[in-house]
Amino acid sequence: MRSWYHVRALLTARWRWLIAIAFAYLYFFPYFPKINSANELPRAYLVKAIADEHAFHIDTGVRRWVGTADVSPSGGHLYSNKAPGSSMLAVPPYAAVRVVAGEPSLAVTVWIARVASGIVPMLAFLWLLYGFLARFTPDPAIRRLTLVAYALGSMAMTYSILFYSHQLGAVCIGSAWILATDVAERRRGLGAMAAAGALAGAAPLVDYQAAFAGVPVAVYVVVKMWRWPRRELLRAVGVAAAAAAIPLAVMFAYHAVCFGSPLRTGYDASTTFAHFHQEGFLGMTRPRWEAFWGSFFSLDNGLLPLAPWTLLAIPGGILLARRDRAMAWTCAAVAAIYVLFISSINFWRGGWGVGPRYVTAMLPFLLPLVATALDAWRARGLRIAVAGGLVFAGVAIYTLSSATFPYWPDSMRHPMFDATGRLLADGLTAPNAATWAGAPAWLALLPYLAVVGGLAYACLRPVAGPRRTAAAACLAAALIGAYALHPGLGRDTGGRDVAPRYGFVRAAVAERL
Repeated sequence: MRSWYHVRALLTARWRWLIAIAFAYLYFFPYFPKINSANELPRAYLVKAIADEHAFHIDTGVRRWVGTADVSPSGGHLYSNKAPGSSMLAVPPYAAVRVVAGEPSLAVTVWIARVASGIVPMLAFLWLLYGFLARFTPDPAIRRLTLVAYALGSMAMTYSILFYSHQLGAVCIGSAWILATDVAERRRGLGAMAAAGALAGAAPLVDYQAAFAGVPVAVYVVVKMWRWPRRELLRAVGVAAAAAAIPLAVMFAYHAVCFGSPLRTGYDASTTFAHFHQEGFLGMTRPRWEAFWGSFFSLDNGLLPLAPWTLLAIPGGILLARRDRAMAWTCAAVAAIYVLFISSINFWRGGWGVGPRYVTAMLPFLLPLVATALDAWRARGLRIAVAGGLVFAGVAIYTLSSATFPYWPDSMRHPMFDATGRLLADGLTAPNAATWAGAPAWLALLPYLAVVGGLAYACLRPVAGPRRTAAAACLAAALIGAYALHPGLGRDTGGRDVAPRYGFVRAAVAERL
């Protein structure tokens, strides 16, 4: 019995960071019926249609609750215009709950789907990433810091706790990359290669653009295995291809049933925003400066202001190229593909959200570069303090937006303050277990802040030391404070007072408390 307690204590200590992340993901339930989420409702309707009616059309959901912009008419029915994989993944747990407790409400359906297709896959992916990053830094503290930056300080958090498919797509293609790399290095066997193939095939099934990362990954893996005996190489590639064919066949069959052709997606059948979706390939035409700047540098949506720690990928890529050029170039190629993709699609903003969600699948490929930079800078006092400040800033932005309203309106020029900041000042948060028990929102926020802040501090302190960790916190506060100097504060994209738009957001949040 005593031995079991020792083992349990050791496991709890080793994975304390992952338990804290799980708490942060599960503590709040940012569900706001008033906004009629065009991204979540079609997916939730599809879950119910498959489980309750054994059908793909979502006519019942639209008729019973509310229509959304992201539906596609075809053959006399209405369908979700999304890739179907995330909804399919949520069907088994939904069906299990239905058997035990009766038909789940729409809110419960969304919660089940978020956990099944977002939170659980992400937590498993973090565990896989932790081992993978040992290639780039042997220091567990730096690996934990890198993963906390990713899990709590980027879009990975937003789209793990919402029923979107972007993070699930990132999990699929990122896991395929890790497992296939392990096989190429002879750390795992053909079973892992089959899993890698299945995950790579599942990536477009859950999020079409996640497939883009598969090309550099496939080239990288094949090149690493090129010196294998030809029979072994062909066998491994064949196993991966056969496994990938299964989810791809499901996707093509779904398209054929719903939209009349294996190659016709819901976006092709869409009537709302059809002029965006049907222009070019997947909406891609030519690179636009507006899309590039808005996706990477603007304060309302840009990757670098909202997750500034991703800047560490630049020096990290240079450092990694000196010892593993193939890995560095693969990560850079994936990043370049997604930069070009989001800069070229006409619907680049994609509606309400926190960050450029169409590049979510790119983020795992930045982590080896970031870990390399942190590992090299550990002994550099000023550099590690700056790096820690960038991590702290991203964690603050994404955890606070997730705790309040992780659907920043695209009409706000400065939603960091005009949505998240104003909600916190008004004492409003997303629903959570504490508010359901009657606690005021400001009090319910305290355990969350304690866990998130404690985790960020505990991960940086072993790397930077107490004084540099304190300096990092000051830098993060100064950086976020400097954002308030932006002239767009208090104004919408048309230059008008943002108060009416905030009033809608406030009402949506207050309605749930």
